[in-house]
Amino acid sequence: MAPMSTSDGTTIPKVPIGEAVDSGIDWVNDNLEWLLDGITAVMSFLIDGITELLLLPAPLVMVGIFTLLALLVRSWGLAVFTAVGMLLIISMEMWEPAMETLSLVLVATVIAVVIAVPVGILAARNDAVSAFVRPVLDFMQTMPAFVYLVPVVVFFGIGVVPGVCATIVFALPPGVRLTELGIRQVDSETVEAGEAFGGTPRQILGGIQLPLGLPTIMAGVNQVIMLALSMAVVAGIVGAGGLGGEVVSSISTLDVPLGVEGGLSVVILAIFLDRLTGAIGQPTGRSLVAILSSRKGDGARAATAGAV
Repeated sequence: MAPMSTSDGTTIPKVPIGEAVDSGIDWVNDNLEWLLDGITAVMSFLIDGITELLLLPAPLVMVGIFTLLALLVRSWGLAVFTAVGMLLIISMEMWEPAMETLSLVLVATVIAVVIAVPVGILAARNDAVSAFVRPVLDFMQTMPAFVYLVPVVVFFGIGVVPGVCATIVFALPPGVRLTELGIRQVDSETVEAGEAFGGTPRQILGGIQLPLGLPTIMAGVNQVIMLALSMAVVAGIVGAGGLGGEVVSSISTLDVPLGVEGGLSVVILAIFLDRLTGAIGQPTGRSLVAILSSRKGDGARAATAGAV
């Protein structure tokens, strides 16, 4: 492309950013093919395994499991919504695509959280790392979602693997940001008290900062899941399948009923995951850990009373 000229005749040379990125992608394809093949094999194995696991029991059995999980973690209200919503997904014949989407979201979320939480902790404990990470996260969050699909398709071709990789990159930033925020907002006097008692940085992190910052960190995980679900639907464009594939198919064929049913299934799945993860780590949430801890405490008090 020729240099661009302004209205006053000034010529501005074109900066070949696109060409440089294209050259970098070609270099990766030529020199790191073994790595791309390894990522493809691992991702395919994980997603196929989780999908088969979710589809192995009868749909009604899985509805019961999801309902019980909602009851233990949140409330009766979420349990009733989960039962009705999942039964509606089955009645619309969207159960298999919904489980494919759920497996994609689970794999992408776990990988994103495994990356985001350590990076967020490191950024919270080191200002230089925070200053470096912040503009990178800004770039990742402001880049349109569809742009992520271009390089991953070049690297991995068409299928579920590029959808997972694009989902991981798209969903990563809030996990890093809210993990850093959760660690940084812990009261400095509490941290100083831990240091005064001789606590090591590792002990202070594990015993003070992470427990006190858990609600904020879990809010980040919640946002990672929501972004992963939204990107998993967009990834249907590159053949990721699941509910995204159904929505894309409805658009290409102008099939309104299919589009409505696929979109409604996405909404039900999103509300279920949002309410479920939103309750974990909250002081008022009925988390499974809190339930088990309270039962252990009741047992200990009963044993003490019996001894007395």
